[in-house]
Amino acid sequence: MSDRSFTSVVEMFHHRITASPDADAMFGRRNGEWYSMQWREVGEQARQAACGLRSLGLEKSERCAILCMTRPEWVIVDMAILAAGGATTTIYPSNTPEECAYILSDSDTVVCFAENPEQAAKLAEVRDQVPTVKHVVVIEGEASGDDGWMLTFDELTSRGAAWDADNPGQYEAVADSVGASDLATLIYTSGTTGKPKGVMLTHDNWVYEAGAIEEIGVLSPTDKHYLFLPLAHSFAKVLEVASIRIGVPTAIDGSIDDLVDNLGVARPTVMAAVPRVFEKVYNKVVSGARDAGGLKYKIFLWSLEVGKEVSRLRQAGKEAGGLLGLKHKIADKLVFSKLKDRFGGRIRFFVSGGAPLAREIAEFFHAADILVLEGYGLTESSAASFVNRPKEYKFGTVGLPMPGTVVEIAEDGEILIKGRGVMKGYYNRPDDTAEALDAEGRLYTGDVGFVDEQGYLKITDRKKDIIVTAGGKNIAPQNVENQLKASCPYISQVVMLGDKRPFCIALITVNEETVGKWAGDNGLSYTDYADLSGKAEVHQLIWEAVEAVNADLASYETIKKIHLLSADFSQETGELTPKMSIKRKVVETRNQDILESMYAGTVKQV
Repeated sequence: MSDRSFTSVVEMFHHRITASPDADAMFGRRNGEWYSMQWREVGEQARQAACGLRSLGLEKSERCAILCMTRPEWVIVDMAILAAGGATTTIYPSNTPEECAYILSDSDTVVCFAENPEQAAKLAEVRDQVPTVKHVVVIEGEASGDDGWMLTFDELTSRGAAWDADNPGQYEAVADSVGASDLATLIYTSGTTGKPKGVMLTHDNWVYEAGAIEEIGVLSPTDKHYLFLPLAHSFAKVLEVASIRIGVPTAIDGSIDDLVDNLGVARPTVMAAVPRVFEKVYNKVVSGARDAGGLKYKIFLWSLEVGKEVSRLRQAGKEAGGLLGLKHKIADKLVFSKLKDRFGGRIRFFVSGGAPLAREIAEFFHAADILVLEGYGLTESSAASFVNRPKEYKFGTVGLPMPGTVVEIAEDGEILIKGRGVMKGYYNRPDDTAEALDAEGRLYTGDVGFVDEQGYLKITDRKKDIIVTAGGKNIAPQNVENQLKASCPYISQVVMLGDKRPFCIALITVNEETVGKWAGDNGLSYTDYADLSGKAEVHQLIWEAVEAVNADLASYETIKKIHLLSADFSQETGELTPKMSIKRKVVETRNQDILESMYAGTVKQV
């Protein structure tokens, strides 16, 4: 680890402010224009907000939530909460009011920061369901109501400045009291029941992660980091604390629609993303080349083959020389440089995480002289447990363990992780904690894999049914499936799928009795089950039910496509267990051709 050790994230943050007060800390956008903040300014704003929280009566270890997209204020508020002795509960901006209410209530949150009046309106809608929330602070825009429940961020910092003046030395005393084992972050992750569990991550978890990232030397103050991932997710959170520890200037903007344009302006050297981003770029590049046709497409294919040859050499630790080296320079000038320019022209490497990255995608980018380093971790392990390095990488693996992280493979192949990054447990869930952590502190990941002879971890499967989309979102399929079956009498069985995929789909069997009656009532004739389920009218009937359920789900949870199967599930045909549970793997395997057709075009092949 680094020579410098810290007790808490707060101490690490204060050290950064003192060590490089005038260095660029963050870049953000306001009214479409970029602005910069130095560490001194970040520290001052965080201090005022922290003192504002103390003026509201925040006590040690009480939770404050952040309902906000990724932007500089998220980091400032996060540091303010920690410096005030509190802990941060994260909520996705896409969460519904009901989902927000569940997290706020379950976490016993006392103050919630809302990005704008629109997000604050969600909280007002469920105010009666969150009695512990004493105040809502609106980060940007006006606060509604006249009873003091809502206040603006400016009002909070003004109160903080006054409190700080009236209580000299108290800010430092509170900040210094924060210890390594104190709760820093509560991140909610989906469980098999559909009810998310609060993962308790301590100050020491984040101090360890930031120090481990510093030790492997992938980031430095001379880099420029671009952060667009949701800071409610552990993947972005670990990048936040690493940037603070190392002093990496970071452009922070969560707008996906503006990502390409922003990269051209920010010109970062390092960026992390989920696989879906790389898939989209891959699809666009390949489709564009194919559509161009003629000589342009031939040049593209030739350049790609040259790039693949160079990639194979580099993967073996060698460099291309001679004729191949010359060809690669030509390919770079004609094709690859244009792709790199789309990312700002200065990228040293990307980091991919949150979901598995297809090896062919990584190798495509490497052929184009762009290195994508895949990593792996869970919210329960503070995100960064394994990662490939710029000079130590192996495509198709998630890399080497972070310094201080120990991996074991159980008899059934499950990956177990032990180290300072492992969570304290699930909030108010002792039984779930005992299931995830053993007496020796090993985390049972639910993933299956092996460590190869060079020490690289390869993940081969998932033990649990939780879907992790290509965008890195965790979804409990049974929750959605049960909603569909409960709300629609025409549905018999549902299998929701989408693991490692860009979106979720569902394989559905219809209830022949109820759908048959509906068909008769509507003058629709049919011969048998397969004929009935194949009718366009029946498909529309079921799709309307799916859309009704989708309306109450977060966007990433929604089912984008459905397919009605030609026969219902049964024990006799092997899709159901004696307990009438669906054998998900059997259903998925038997319908592989259907699945591939439903996802056709999402990742095009050259």
